[in-house]
Amino acid sequence: MRHHVRKAIFPVAGLGTRFLPATKSSPKEMLPLIDKPLVQYVVEEAVASGIEQIIFVTGRTKRSIEDHFDSSPELELHLEEKGKGETLQEVREIADLVEIFYVRQKKALGLGHAILCARDFIGNEPFAVLLGDDIIDGESPCLSQLLDLHTQTGASVLALEEVPHDQISSYGCVEVKNGSMPLQVTDMIEKPSPDEAPSDLAIIGRYVLTPTIFPILEALPPGRGGEIQLTDALRVLKEREPIYGCCFTGTRHDCGDKLGFLKATIDLAMKREEFRPALTTYLSALLANYRSDKSL
Repeated sequence: MRHHVRKAIFPVAGLGTRFLPATKSSPKEMLPLIDKPLVQYVVEEAVASGIEQIIFVTGRTKRSIEDHFDSSPELELHLEEKGKGETLQEVREIADLVEIFYVRQKKALGLGHAILCARDFIGNEPFAVLLGDDIIDGESPCLSQLLDLHTQTGASVLALEEVPHDQISSYGCVEVKNGSMPLQVTDMIEKPSPDEAPSDLAIIGRYVLTPTIFPILEALPPGRGGEIQLTDALRVLKEREPIYGCCFTGTRHDCGDKLGFLKATIDLAMKREEFRPALTTYLSALLANYRSDKSL
């Protein structure tokens, strides 16, 4: 029997070391992308895809995530007194986006372990996993595209993107069955060298998984880095039931990378009419000045 996917896991217990010192006391997920924290973009994607409940798998120093999605009576009263009705409405909508729960991942034992921490919340039903590093901008939410394929197949679905061959070692990589449509995943390798990679199809931070993954994760020995690797569990899962890949449409911004974060800021700002004219003028002048300086 196929079930509607109602729940999603957000693993946010990571230390965010690539953004130190900015993330020394503030979670990476709360870094502002224009005027919203990274994590809010991903929560909004989940809600737009029909998710009804989410659980954050948190760790120490992540309290600000809970505060962000909670109501703030003092702030709301202040905005009301100042007559800032539009901002007040935005603040209230954040707290009402979706029903949210929290669980602690007490030890940093990897993505697979983070998902296992949410097992009691999920129960015996399929669920989504969304990683906050990837901001995916498109007409149709990325997760919604995965859910459509899950509805069609009843199976686990991974978000896939073709990446440059020399960058494949930064990702989990999949092998797919020749000629299969939809794409059926036949093998996976975590961060392979370019010589080892079976394809240029990388797993991106969106998953729809069946509950069969939980006993696999529970029995799985530590893998790369001494962590419980989700990719290792998925390799076991594919031997028990099919796994499919979804080459989603939309622009992915890798906001776990400093340059990717900068590109996302510019790209999303250029899509907003309030910023586009002035930002276009500024960037044009900046490039002209840079080229002039380089010619000296």
